[in-house]
Amino acid sequence: MTPPHCDLGRRLFCRWGALLAVPAAGCQTAGRIDMQPWPGAIPVPAWGGTATAVPPVAQAITHITIHHQGEIWAAEADVPTYLVRLQNWSRKAKGWVDIPYHLVIAPNGQVYAARPWQIAGDTNTDYDPRGHLLVMLLGNFEVQHPSPEQWASAVRVIAGLQRAFGLAADRIGTHRDHTAQTVCPGAHLFERIPELKAAVKALRS
Repeated sequence: MTPPHCDLGRRLFCRWGALLAVPAAGCQTAGRIDMQPWPGAIPVPAWGGTATAVPPVAQAITHITIHHQGEIWAAEADVPTYLVRLQNWSRKAKGWVDIPYHLVIAPNGQVYAARPWQIAGDTNTDYDPRGHLLVMLLGNFEVQHPSPEQWASAVRVIAGLQRAFGLAADRIGTHRDHTAQTVCPGAHLFERIPELKAAVKALRS
């Protein structure tokens, strides 16, 4: 019998694939899904990380929540090196199962898989991330601005996630919408969230 989380994962991936004309993948074994959390995402092993097992029952996604890295991103910085460091810090220093975010978007627009979407994220603030699919853009947007490629990728990803999980527009938000303990995702991204939602709506029309 196909594990229920695999069936859910296949259905969601098929819906993403239909949106982006990407072929769906099947389920391999209980505890793991042979699928990307986003079509075209760099999978965890490919950037040098180690995978986290998927739980038997996936969290129910009710929100898409946007974060920024909160650190100045240098043009010459290497994304895989950063992600390996973040995964190690998350597990060893924080005691979390993985990177706190589910998807990471680099300045060149490339999407990287991080924590499995089936597992709730983690946070250093007081909001409850259960049910939230966390999308993090590399950079500190209190100081920097999202690149055009990063912005376009974020619009595509969020539109696809919204459709895949059947979420209304009011379920797209940012970290600071859920807590007063942070300025995340930074002023230069936060002020553009209405524009992002409009772009997502236009893409889905």
